[in-house]
Amino acid sequence: MVFKRLLGSLGVGAPTVDTVLDPAPVLPGGALGGQVHLKGGQADFDIEHITLDLVARVEAEHEEGESEGVVVFDRFTVGGGFRLAAEESRGVPFSVTLPWETPVTELYGQPLGIVLGVRTELAVAGAKDRGDLDQLTVGPLPAQEAILEALGQLGFGFKSADLEYGHIGGTGQRLPFYQEIELTPASRYAHQVNEIELTFLANPAGLEVVLEADKRGGLFSSGHDALTRFTVGHHDNRDWAAEVDGWIRQLVEHRSAHGHGAPFADHGHGHGHGEHHHDDHHRSGPGMGTTIAAGAAGLAVGVVGGMVAAEVVDEVGDFFEGDDESED
Repeated sequence: MVFKRLLGSLGVGAPTVDTVLDPAPVLPGGALGGQVHLKGGQADFDIEHITLDLVARVEAEHEEGESEGVVVFDRFTVGGGFRLAAEESRGVPFSVTLPWETPVTELYGQPLGIVLGVRTELAVAGAKDRGDLDQLTVGPLPAQEAILEALGQLGFGFKSADLEYGHIGGTGQRLPFYQEIELTPASRYAHQVNEIELTFLANPAGLEVVLEADKRGGLFSSGHDALTRFTVGHHDNRDWAAEVDGWIRQLVEHRSAHGHGAPFADHGHGHGHGEHHHDDHHRSGPGMGTTIAAGAAGLAVGVVGGMVAAEVVDEVGDFFEGDDESED
């Protein structure tokens, strides 16, 4: 093991930390496991606590325009209360549960451009060092994958994905941000819709699915947004292509729908605290408007895999480390 010598605020001669996440795929609401590797410093140190922060790079809109920032969306204390001897090596295993609304970062191994990280904080002698940051990769839940696959089969293409700060009113949203996946329309809807925006809000019972369309204007009318919402169970067995096609038809016809008569439940989070806004001026990217082949594997091909993956790695390192410096 090569330990990261990120001394940070603890100074020269202090312990160093390197967190290694388990390689197994991680799903929203699932277990994230790994081990925090500590290497003792030049003297004995009392380790007060070891904390893991789940962090995300999020876009926020405001009157002056838009900006990006880091949001900590969960925090876990995984160890502490022991003395680490000089030069001692010690591993602290952990297993924590991700929030159900944790964003999906990849589909069939193709990154979607979402930046998530696990930041390790080591508290020693009253000082804190956020010295280790690891990229967090999250795959889709079965129902999320089924819906995305159905969209691919129907001819929709992946355009881009991002995290938006704010709440979708009237939903059970718990995190301070939500994920939007932008899709180019299938050819049969291209004359009615510019693009489709998809948001999954997962919970222990299933998914709230929010679909929004940027509708094309007619000769004497301007374009406008339409929004529909549906609920599905985690283990529903449906004809997903027919189901999702029905959702899209209701969406473009601008009918209010809730899927099988089940209204959207509000759990006291986000109701009336904001609207689900459409915004299309910052989500385009090179190579992301590609028309897709059938199936979700085709949907994922819309992302330029190697280029986006390299950018995500760089952004995780540069952006989050810069944030640490500004906070200390």
